Amino acid sequence: MSDAATSPPGEQLTVRVQKRFRGESDSQFTLEVQLAVAGGFTILFGASGAGKSTLLDCIAGLQTPDEGTIAIGETILFDSQSRVNLPPSRRSVAYLLQSLALFPHMTVEQNVQYGLASLNKADRDARSGDVLESFRISSLVQRRPNEISAGERQRVALARALVTLPRVLLLDEPLTALDAVTKARILDDLRAWNRRHRIPILYVTHDREEVFALGESAIVLEEGRIVAQGSPHEVLQRPQSETVAQLAGFENIFDCSMTGSHPEYGTMTCRIAGSTLDLEVPLVRVNVSLPLRVGIRAGDILLASSKPQGLSARNVVDGTITSLEQRDMKVIAVVTCGPAFEVHLTLGARESLQLKPGARVWLVVKTYSCHVLQ
Repeated sequence: MSDAATSPPGEQLTVRVQKRFRGESDSQFTLEVQLAVAGGFTILFGASGAGKSTLLDCIAGLQTPDEGTIAIGETILFDSQSRVNLPPSRRSVAYLLQSLALFPHMTVEQNVQYGLASLNKADRDARSGDVLESFRISSLVQRRPNEISAGERQRVALARALVTLPRVLLLDEPLTALDAVTKARILDDLRAWNRRHRIPILYVTHDREEVFALGESAIVLEEGRIVAQGSPHEVLQRPQSETVAQLAGFENIFDCSMTGSHPEYGTMTCRIAGSTLDLEVPLVRVNVSLPLRVGIRAGDILLASSKPQGLSARNVVDGTITSLEQRDMKVIAVVTCGPAFEVHLTLGARESLQLKPGARVWLVVKTYSCHVLQ
């Protein structure tokens, strides 16, 4: 077995573990996953209590799996059969959580150099100088954490985690409290750092925008198991399960039954439960013995104040606006057509169409904006 601290970066992280853990509402689940993470960003996505943090804790050595193996390249971190279980300090795994745990009495430079005690001063200065420059905090070296901004503290925490040249980086929502601009700039610098080092980065987030902005691959966990895996587009743009659809931001999910199949057109017809409303959706293989649902993003629905004519969209449904709510620069409309649809509009669309509760409107939904879930 090779030494984790001296092996070259860029290998694959491989994990095959089982671990009992407590989810939301004190319910018990078994984390049972098998995955391989290459150099670059892999997004770990899922509802609270799905097992994301438990998985990271197992990789870092803070929790011990009931059985399985964890390895970086040829280095075995954990193996239940051969009873290998390296302590966290020997795993060469950097782990950054929401609580940054910077030492308040130390300067930025002292915080970053904390993990380099075994190096001589010249090597410590060279190593820390490189990472301080990478994260644009060289000018802050003599300040203490309470003298810098929240975004700068995040940069210091990242620099401290990466200065030891770990082989794997685990990030458990460390940027949640930051504004979008600050977060984007920090992530840009982290991407640039990792282009040079290409270590596997597992990044836990609940933010769908981060999934698309960061992830080269995405993994969705539900109750301790992987329910979807692939590129962010594959996983979130065309979800195959209701769980993934909800995480991906499909505001409209309806119970349906299939009422017709049109293979010559590549479509089928689904009726929304409790209504007479039919939707044309893409033709997919479904098990009619299992519940069938159709998901539609609120932003994929067009709204018209008069009945549209000559459209390629196959679903044109009339209804009544029951509520309008402005949230920041977005208007959320609820339109009842038998079932209720949520529709997202711009402020300009609301004004130009003179929309108000009680108004009659028509919803326009493309066939391929309807996603069949089972």
